[in-house]
Amino acid sequence: MTVTFARRMDGLKASEIREILKLTQQKDMISFAGGLPAPESFPVEAMQKVAQKVLEQQGSQALQYSTTEGYEPLREKIAERMNRKFATSVQANNVLITCGSQQALDFSGKLFLNEGDIVLCESPTYLAAISALKAYQPRFIAIPTDAQGMVLAELEKTLASQKNVKLIYVIPDFQNPTGNSWPLERRRGFMEIINRYHIPVIEDNPYGELRFENKIIPALKSMDTNGLVIFTSTFSKTFCPGLRIGWIAAEEKFIEKYVLIKQGADLCTSIRGQMEIATYMDDYDFEENVEKLIQLYRVRRDVMIEMLEKKLPQNVTFTHPQGGLFLWVQLPEDIDASELLQDCLKKKVAFIPGESFFPNGGGKNTFRLNYSNMAELNIREGIKRLVQAILEYQTDSKKRVVG
Repeated sequence: MTVTFARRMDGLKASEIREILKLTQQKDMISFAGGLPAPESFPVEAMQKVAQKVLEQQGSQALQYSTTEGYEPLREKIAERMNRKFATSVQANNVLITCGSQQALDFSGKLFLNEGDIVLCESPTYLAAISALKAYQPRFIAIPTDAQGMVLAELEKTLASQKNVKLIYVIPDFQNPTGNSWPLERRRGFMEIINRYHIPVIEDNPYGELRFENKIIPALKSMDTNGLVIFTSTFSKTFCPGLRIGWIAAEEKFIEKYVLIKQGADLCTSIRGQMEIATYMDDYDFEENVEKLIQLYRVRRDVMIEMLEKKLPQNVTFTHPQGGLFLWVQLPEDIDASELLQDCLKKKVAFIPGESFFPNGGGKNTFRLNYSNMAELNIREGIKRLVQAILEYQTDSKKRVVG
């Protein structure tokens, strides 16, 4: 008998980031590829004490199954921090703990999408969101996007002309991959459109707390008068990614559905990890830990921008993010970033080509750089190698044209 797979598998392929990361494991590789937090920022000694305390005081509970919704003390802390940081007004019963925010994206596809339904997203957008939602066989429409987010006139035009839009996916704060953020007026205009068309929105916000300049801008969720915004986030970028603790914050009508989906997927997220984060928040200064990350990443961003400004040829442009982990580079149209990457790997420096961030293709002359996971000396050396590869690529291209 021949084994056959579900049709949805036809559209799935390995994550380009994960495949490239396999190549970057060499000790002498300078990698700007993955969105990895700085490992020296992890509070290892404090977490050793926290883990011991949790097992000593609540060991039986920490090693037992838990409720699908998640550990209530942690859900309460998440709600309080969201309201304080992002001007929302959620409560613990609006919060579901997930295995990282990636699980929230997968569950959202399962909840909202049938084959052929339309998902609207930024252009470019987070490639792992594309991968998660693609399994449910939707059609992606990428809305033209500028440095301030989705172009609202184009969004409204699409909503007026397309009758099968089921979901909108956006990253308003330090977007992955560009690093751009939506200003307050763009957010307000977006929500006015959403309230008219009544389309659910996934507001993905893993990076919003990592702002280097100015104040945190209120979340779309804080402007959500019709209960349409589903806010997703994670402790992976502000604390410890290995714990795999994220969350969904939404109206109870949505949370009830997400709970049913999670019960069919994994029953519950690791209760021990949830208890350890909640205990850390009780015993240590979580906000101080975030502030240390901000200071560290600000320096690394500044070094990367300084080097790019000094070294890049004038026909290469890049974004200047005010926070988060990434910036975005646009090359001349005759340079293929995937080909350039092969040259860079020979020079022991890596990045993520931009094409994977466009659900319908394009962006071959773009790529993403991460600055959070490399020390300043490595950033300086890595950018030198990268720029050298770009200059050599351009020289070789001219030779081919002349020849």
